[in-house]
Amino acid sequence: MRTHTRRAVLGAGIAAAGGTLLTACASGSAGTSGQDHAGRTTSRPEGPGGFVSPDGAEVAAAEKARATKGSTVRKVTLTAAATRLDLGGRTVRSWAYGDALPGKEVRVTAGDTLALTLANHLPQATSMHWHGLALRNDMDGVPDLTQRAVKPGGSFEYRFVAAHPGTYWFHPHSGTQQDRGLYAPLIVEDPKEPLKYDKEWVVVLDDWVDGVDGSTPDAVLAELRKGMGSMDHGDGSMDHGGMDHGDMGHDMADMSRTDMPMTDMPMTAAAKPAPSGGPSRMMMGATSKLLGGDAGDVAYPYYLVNGRTPTDPETFGARPGDRIRIRLINAGGDTAFRVALGGHAMTVTHTDGFPVRHRDTDALLLGMGERYDVLVTVKDGAFPLTAVAEGKKRAGLAVLRTGGGAAPDASVRPAELSGKLLTADRLTADPAVRLRSRRPDRTVTLDLTGSMAKYDWALNGRPYEPDQRYPVRAGERVRLSFRNTTTMWHPMHLHGHTFALGGGSGPRKDTAIVLPGKTVHADFDADNPGLWMLHCHNVYHSESGMMTVLGYRR
Repeated sequence: MRTHTRRAVLGAGIAAAGGTLLTACASGSAGTSGQDHAGRTTSRPEGPGGFVSPDGAEVAAAEKARATKGSTVRKVTLTAAATRLDLGGRTVRSWAYGDALPGKEVRVTAGDTLALTLANHLPQATSMHWHGLALRNDMDGVPDLTQRAVKPGGSFEYRFVAAHPGTYWFHPHSGTQQDRGLYAPLIVEDPKEPLKYDKEWVVVLDDWVDGVDGSTPDAVLAELRKGMGSMDHGDGSMDHGGMDHGDMGHDMADMSRTDMPMTDMPMTAAAKPAPSGGPSRMMMGATSKLLGGDAGDVAYPYYLVNGRTPTDPETFGARPGDRIRIRLINAGGDTAFRVALGGHAMTVTHTDGFPVRHRDTDALLLGMGERYDVLVTVKDGAFPLTAVAEGKKRAGLAVLRTGGGAAPDASVRPAELSGKLLTADRLTADPAVRLRSRRPDRTVTLDLTGSMAKYDWALNGRPYEPDQRYPVRAGERVRLSFRNTTTMWHPMHLHGHTFALGGGSGPRKDTAIVLPGKTVHADFDADNPGLWMLHCHNVYHSESGMMTVLGYRR
């Protein structure tokens, strides 16, 4: 079976680009049928010739337009290094920015210039991607596409204008590194903030495997790449890529069992070791109606809220009656989270950094890479903020305390989890950020392809290669048509832009869940030149080939 890793294919990127650092300057084309103004639909990417370079004049001009006079330069230094992390009752060795999980929050004001120096003390090359930001292309942090990887012992200064307020985060774009401890929130404050609130809580959700009983994300990927054929199923009749999922993923009544140890859970893999050491982490039987069937590939031993396990959760203090802004970030590798605050309704104000018309809900669903901001007026007592790993029957926990009383137990499942649930398709953009009505100039059709059986995830049946370019031109309204032909859900993420769901009236987002058998249309204005990655934000799917590049034509 042909395999691909982001490190391997992007490592070939310099040669494919004609030997230069960033620009793809070879002549000719691999052939394209990209939709032009006559309406033809893109089905194949072009080769590397004739595209805007990430450090080209067009990129510099776009950055100059974002700059504001008298803006502050915010200087930060972060070191990526191996360290010990206390997850709350369990200490593991992993990689992180400093010795805390998540890494220390970076906070700037919209219009500021962020000058962040990344020092790499890891045993591997790394990078830093600024998830959700519309920034200059040569600061986007994709090795050998927008920059050279930062080698062990080296450093790199990321310097760019943070133009748009919102809730963002940063993480590597190198192999499976994101599924370690290398991530942190980036909050861009609005100098004209319209929301009124008393306190703020940044909440980062994660699924955790690194350093537990010999497991690493690389070992997990190696096991998954062997596909279902690596599992001992007797007659081989069960196929994770096409099983009958039934109703069990939507049954919240079964949540009382979500605190059981992994050895007792019915959806884990066989107990035999993974190919590269440690127990098997291949997941079996994790299903969810909400996600259209199959919920995920990886049986994580822990699900974390702000780096803590449910047995030793973070506690956030407030006073009864306080209005709290909660910024939720899903930094997981393979897990959607269903989130609720016990005893409270939440008012959704933003998704992926951009405001929406306010909507009340009991619970939210966050795919990997998605963010939501909510407002809550808190009651008197101690309340669980529960993040259920959707379809995986376990959960993470934090505690909001405004008064006395016993802390919520790790196994608590508030009733709100099975109440009114909001997903992105039910939101509309705030009028201030709504895309104006316009027919698309270009449609890029992207079939999501592959299966768990072969672990051959791809776009349009083509696993990622470093010279792929789906062409767009500055000034166009571009429609991305994601057609999911697989039996799994995929959170699709576009770098450097936000798109509007639902033909322009829907919420502005950079990451969207595409359910099995469904098509999602996402429109954006091509206003940020360069070479931009587009990929599934399941770490293991993207590393296996489900990613490509949108390239601006010169």
